[in-house]
Amino acid sequence: MADRVTPLPVTSPEHRAEVEVLDGLADALGDALGDAPARRDAEAAPPGGRHLAAGAAADRRLSPAARRAVEDGVPASTRRAYAADLAAFTAWCAAHGRTALPATAETLTEYTAHLTTAPSARTGRPLAPGSIERALAAIRTAHQAADAPAPQSKGARKVLAGYRERLALAKDPAARPRRAAPALPSALREMLAPLDRTTLDGARDAALLLLGYACAARVSELVALDLADVVETEDGLLVSVYRRKLRRHDEVAVPYGANPATCPVRAARALVAALAAAGRTTGPLFVRVDRHGRLAPPLTRRGRTIGDPAGRMTAQAAADVVTRRAAAAHLEGRWTGHSMRRGFATAARRAGHDLERIGRHGGWADGSKALLGYLEDGDRWERNPVAGL
Repeated sequence: MADRVTPLPVTSPEHRAEVEVLDGLADALGDALGDAPARRDAEAAPPGGRHLAAGAAADRRLSPAARRAVEDGVPASTRRAYAADLAAFTAWCAAHGRTALPATAETLTEYTAHLTTAPSARTGRPLAPGSIERALAAIRTAHQAADAPAPQSKGARKVLAGYRERLALAKDPAARPRRAAPALPSALREMLAPLDRTTLDGARDAALLLLGYACAARVSELVALDLADVVETEDGLLVSVYRRKLRRHDEVAVPYGANPATCPVRAARALVAALAAAGRTTGPLFVRVDRHGRLAPPLTRRGRTIGDPAGRMTAQAAADVVTRRAAAAHLEGRWTGHSMRRGFATAARRAGHDLERIGRHGGWADGSKALLGYLEDGDRWERNPVAGL
């Protein structure tokens, strides 16, 4: 990044940082399989072997279409986060006369120390340890993709360990992992009680909460559902969920609920009927609804149309539904789009279901640490080793 030759003129540290982070992201997404190693091979070849190097260069070059395909293999949220982290790192390096790529161990240690004290633009506080971990991962990824030696991180890790210790001793909330409150069945009932399910947004929110819980779906997986992905059978629903982290489709069986008010099958049926009454029989299951009850109203920003043209909700919009409905029910805690997934795992464990069955139903990878953490919540009282003393 900082020492790379680029055809664009660098007119300021800010411009330098922008050029370099874009260059670095291209490396991170394509050069691991693309043409940068081939260019280096060609440049390093002796004159008599240039024709052989040219052949090697062709064999190791990626077309723009293939580069886009590689990029599509990296989750958009990861790309955005890493882009921001790399932009911040390259800007800091430019401002302090340091080289971003390849970075030295000393530069990485200095930057880590900087992150533990510098207020972030979003919160006005230094980054949490987890955010600093992500920044280090972004820097390491950029080095690996550019075929450059990653900086030794022992010093940076010690700085981060000391930072965690200081936060913990000061009882700073940033020392604790930020966890979503689990949407257990009791909480779901409170969130659903005030809903007017005769309205389109009420029917949508009820189905979103209950299907999110029953499928243990991430909000990104939930909003990706189409009407055709939800099939009603004699026993309940078969929901085709694309598990993004596992990159596979799961057919999740959702049985009828014992209580009609919290039955995901009935809630989904009501939403499908409401959409049909509004003229929608195909397309996304979860759609935007404005305060006037209009389905998929057009969205604009600075005169330009934005958003999915079919009205599909974004993952953030679905997470906002959870937060808003929890607030309306006066529930305490941090309620996010992950609350249903965590609530499912906790409640299933308390009901006596085993780890393997819970993991398969919810699309967790084998040995998932996140799932084990949720199960510990469920076991905290039911399987407490102190019981009986």
